[in-house]
Amino acid sequence: MKVAVIGGGSTYTPELLDGLFRRRAELDLHEVHLHDVDPGRLELLGRLGERMAARSFDHDRATPAGRSGVPVAVRWGTDRSAAVAGSSFVVSQIRVGGMAARERDELLGREFDLIGQEPVGVGGLANAWRTIPVAVDIARDVARHAPDAVLLNFTNPAGLVTEALWRAGDVAAIGLCNAPWTMRVEIATALDEPLDDVVVDSVGLNHLSWVRQVQVRGIDRTADALDAHHALMERRASATGSPTFTREAYEVLGAIPNSYLRYYYDTPAMLAHQREHPTRASTVQAIEHSLLAQYADPTLDHKPAELDRRGGAHYSEAAAALMADLVGTPAGAPVRHVVDVPSAGAIPGFPDEAVVEIAIAVGGGTWQPCPTDPLPPEVDALMRTMKDVEQLAVQAALTGDENAALRALVTHPLGPSVSQVHRVWARLRELNAGCLGALDR
Repeated sequence: MKVAVIGGGSTYTPELLDGLFRRRAELDLHEVHLHDVDPGRLELLGRLGERMAARSFDHDRATPAGRSGVPVAVRWGTDRSAAVAGSSFVVSQIRVGGMAARERDELLGREFDLIGQEPVGVGGLANAWRTIPVAVDIARDVARHAPDAVLLNFTNPAGLVTEALWRAGDVAAIGLCNAPWTMRVEIATALDEPLDDVVVDSVGLNHLSWVRQVQVRGIDRTADALDAHHALMERRASATGSPTFTREAYEVLGAIPNSYLRYYYDTPAMLAHQREHPTRASTVQAIEHSLLAQYADPTLDHKPAELDRRGGAHYSEAAAALMADLVGTPAGAPVRHVVDVPSAGAIPGFPDEAVVEIAIAVGGGTWQPCPTDPLPPEVDALMRTMKDVEQLAVQAALTGDENAALRALVTHPLGPSVSQVHRVWARLRELNAGCLGALDR
């Protein structure tokens, strides 16, 4: 098997490679091809990838069940067609405009006293409008050079970009986020149960989801999970100083909320936190500077511990496990993964073509959304509003319809008022001039 990684110069790449190399036997992995537009960072990550592949191979040979053969070949280059050609999976983890653009997205929100986080609010929309033209172009390359490949989109805002890929692309695309896997790990940790024994009913959109039920070995442990997960989050908040939901919030919602729902349910507190703290982009830039220095060390042959501070915890496990189950799980033994795909009737009453974040059953080389219970009215209302925002945003990105972009901004629950939307839009265009595809025309 060959796996292509678009955005291979990302500091995330060692995290992904670690997961792939640990599952190299399950995947029958022979080649990973890294692509990036930054040749300097690409070579840095490519050399580290080679060392990680050799270390993984040596570790395998030292075990009783070790394999013979050769290490996974790690290749890299700026020719995207060559990277994609012949791949079984193409992972997209790009950041159009780099971390500097993420910083501008966050500052755009602060300029107008709005939320400007990477996948949320005006920052999330700006990110999407830069990213969708490039993501669609990547999908065209996949359709042309690896038509049977699955495109795994880890690029934020993951759900919105995946919506665009399904509306404009000609490939099988699955949106992937570490948050659902992380939430399940948190629940298992809070309940002190093995991860494999914990099954969650998670439903929503990317960065807008709720865990409505938790089962452990077939027994409903939802009430226990609500208490235990909140206690775990409280302990972490006390240690880090970051905001979290109150126990009363869990009771009102009757579910375990994705942490990004704080922006919607407790907007004033999140705006206050935003005003009092540096941007996340500035924090990540400092972490990346340190990581890149470590990656340049010719003796480093594993992902450094500091990578956990970068974000994206469990990304490698989510991505590699999904790939392994897509190629290796028998048809009669489906495995659940929570990902971003069209609903296809899985959520009663919700549009079938709308990309949602739900469980899919993976087996026999195929996947199918798992049917779930109807949405409660308050969840349905927020999901439908945000799906309207996403579809307006995709329409704007694909057609250059400026009015659709304005309506996406004012429809967003965290967006500008109608009286300020033109000023926000003008500033967004100014900050992203030349990067907005059809919206630049």
